[in-house]
Amino acid sequence: MSSRPTPSRRPLSGAGPVILHAPTDPGWLPLALAHFDAVLVDHAHCEKKAAANALSMLQAYPDLPGLPSQMARLAREESAHLARVLDLMAARGLTLTKDAGDPYAQGLQKHVRTPALERRVDRLLVAAIIEARSCERLSLLAEGLTDPALARFYGELAQSEDGHQSLFHRLAVTASNGDEAAVDARLQHLLAQESQVLASVGLRAAIH
Repeated sequence: MSSRPTPSRRPLSGAGPVILHAPTDPGWLPLALAHFDAVLVDHAHCEKKAAANALSMLQAYPDLPGLPSQMARLAREESAHLARVLDLMAARGLTLTKDAGDPYAQGLQKHVRTPALERRVDRLLVAAIIEARSCERLSLLAEGLTDPALARFYGELAQSEDGHQSLFHRLAVTASNGDEAAVDARLQHLLAQESQVLASVGLRAAIH
């Protein structure tokens, strides 16, 4: 396939509302390709947690218009992605290990505000940012993998993540009573924090 792409500031597979402040370090892709089995295992955990997060949002915010049905569909979609990644792992003789945690997601969660209304908006925006970063990373894998089937699979997943970041952003605007300017101001603050979290985590053979 093509040589390693140059990361852009926005997710490579789409034009969603979350424009990342910092691109992925160019050293991430060769590291991920060299340790792709480890990336696959981490990817399975990411899909598992994405499905769980959607259900958690449904549990926490059932009164937010549109959220329950959207999160139910999202949980089903993420679970389907998990099943596909597990199939890939089985074909390579891999098993799912215990989840060691994601320092990237944990770092972002530290910036979620405490008051209930602010917390709801921040949780949705953090989810949007994680989806945007995932979209960028999966796009890089799609362009860097030499196996056509794997490259196509990761390209499809990147497109899905692009849609998910838009969904979470829309729900954050709804949670703010349509105040898109306030949501975008908060988003920019969280994106600045995200770039610092990304730098502190460093390069890992993982999706984040």
